[in-house]
Amino acid sequence: MFAFLNVFFALALFALSAFAAPIKIRSETHTINMVNNCGSGTPTLVQNGNVLSTGSSYTASGEITAIAYLNRNGECLLNGENCTTLELTLTNPTVPGAGSSTDVTLISPHAFNVGVGFSYFNGCDGQGQTCATADCTDAFRTPTDYFAQTQCETNNVGLTITFC
Repeated sequence: MFAFLNVFFALALFALSAFAAPIKIRSETHTINMVNNCGSGTPTLVQNGNVLSTGSSYTASGEITAIAYLNRNGECLLNGENCTTLELTLTNPTVPGAGSSTDVTLISPHAFNVGVGFSYFNGCDGQGQTCATADCTDAFRTPTDYFAQTQCETNNVGLTITFC
């Protein structure tokens, strides 16, 4: 009887491993491209007070929540204070409505210093917004301006941020 149970469990374990073997785990990645058309300044990507990039591109392995701004004359503080600031969360959705979200914020202490626009790629292509002037209507100006958010429900979506 025990020999039969051992053979049964061995066959069951083999069958489970045979079905599990073809499953591949896809890792989550998100690329952020920053384009500076202003002629001067440094595109800056910051996460939790740490500068992730002062260049043109950054790829996150996994979900990323960060801010981006263009620091032209040292007017921007570390968290985008005094500048037009883009807030972003890029994440693979686990349930409907829980995907990526991006917006421009001009809520004090943020203030307009340069125009900025963004658009998604690798999914939700072309969806985005532009805040080209200090009086743009698509930016957060109060904490309840939820219309300023642009959502994307696509895995591994990328984001292009364009200054000026």
